[in-house]
Amino acid sequence: MGEREELIRTLRAARAERARADATEMTTLARLAELDDVRSVADEVAPELGVSTAEAARRIGRGVALTARLPTVLTLMRAGRVEAYGARRVLDVTAPLNDDHARRVDELLGERLAADSSASLLPANLARRTRRLVEKVDPEGQTARARAARRNRSFQLRPGEHAMSQFTLDAPANVAAAVKSHVDALANDLRRTDRDGRTLDQLRADVACDLLLGRNPGVSAPRAAASVFLHLPVDTALTMTDDGCELDGYGPVPGPIAREIMSDPNSIWRAVLCDPGTGRPVDLGRTRRRPTAAVRNLVAARDRECCVPWCHRPARRCDFDHDTAWHLGGHTSASNGSAKCDHHHARKDDPGWTIHHEPDTGTTTVTTPSGATHTATPEPVHEPGRLRTRKRRDPACRSTQQPGRQPARPVITALSALTPSGEERAEPAAHRTSRRATHR
Repeated sequence: MGEREELIRTLRAARAERARADATEMTTLARLAELDDVRSVADEVAPELGVSTAEAARRIGRGVALTARLPTVLTLMRAGRVEAYGARRVLDVTAPLNDDHARRVDELLGERLAADSSASLLPANLARRTRRLVEKVDPEGQTARARAARRNRSFQLRPGEHAMSQFTLDAPANVAAAVKSHVDALANDLRRTDRDGRTLDQLRADVACDLLLGRNPGVSAPRAAASVFLHLPVDTALTMTDDGCELDGYGPVPGPIAREIMSDPNSIWRAVLCDPGTGRPVDLGRTRRRPTAAVRNLVAARDRECCVPWCHRPARRCDFDHDTAWHLGGHTSASNGSAKCDHHHARKDDPGWTIHHEPDTGTTTVTTPSGATHTATPEPVHEPGRLRTRKRRDPACRSTQQPGRQPARPVITALSALTPSGEERAEPAAHRTSRRATHR
């Protein structure tokens, strides 16, 4: 074994040891909480842990919740597979649930991970899997929590170091993603003419400040630049069910919230209908080297993120990459393409790296120079082929629809710009440029 492989093995062992130590700390704190009140225990253990009393109290609370509500996650920690940060992400997602629902989510999570031994246990991936299970176990509560969170939206300023400060904006996920897309588009346009040598991050910050201060950042972004995908199963778009929806770059959202976004006349989200039998959008073919906008959009809608398991860059901001290289006979189509961020697009050609993506299943296998192999398959937007029961339409969503309109019309119209062969065709101007999910 070479030095590189030995160092990677040492890192892997250190991570496992840290995870087991985290499990020991959390179970010990939970046991101490049984012997005395939390405040007293926090005062006693704070100097032992080297943290403030407030942080000690938070760790005690997490330890109690973990041992009582998430035994599967605790088992993964003891096995050296999940550290405290990953466990905390799962705890945050399940925090609003009652004990029975939380334990049910934990049980389903264990079943999912047992069925897919190659599943990534990165904290972000664990949180996303857990969000889907929370939606499945408590769909009505999920909608209520989303509405409550929207009522608590806020905008705050946090002073930082070196004469800098940070803004914290809590906004609905669809609005926040649209804002980010708009700022990105403005910054990218400004970058072409910028004479100060500013980085893209600097341009984003300057553009955002200009917009908030009512100043013109000096460019006008294409209206389509802020388009983001909203995935809906057909039966959810028809208000027959309330599950299976996902916002691009964020994750699952309740069906009523998704329909409200879909039916908002000011929405800049592009709705994507998913086949209930497979949970994935349909494919489009191409035979030339450079993909058309239609193929790029379809791959972005299908993959949702960079296909590398630990990268969560939204696919709409990634490159289209030929899975089988063009010079090796690979054709240009969604069936031979995947989304890769510019970093991983370049990484796949580096010595020792291989990235294999299977478009039909979404499975990606990455082999690193040390010989380690990582395989992951993203979960579909909804569970394919399952039977669904009809649910009553959400009153709040019903109020946003125009009388006499079919609720699925906005979604179908948004996709009508693509013919079965994938060619873009002409459509009314109100449809062509706005990329809106609904039409007046």
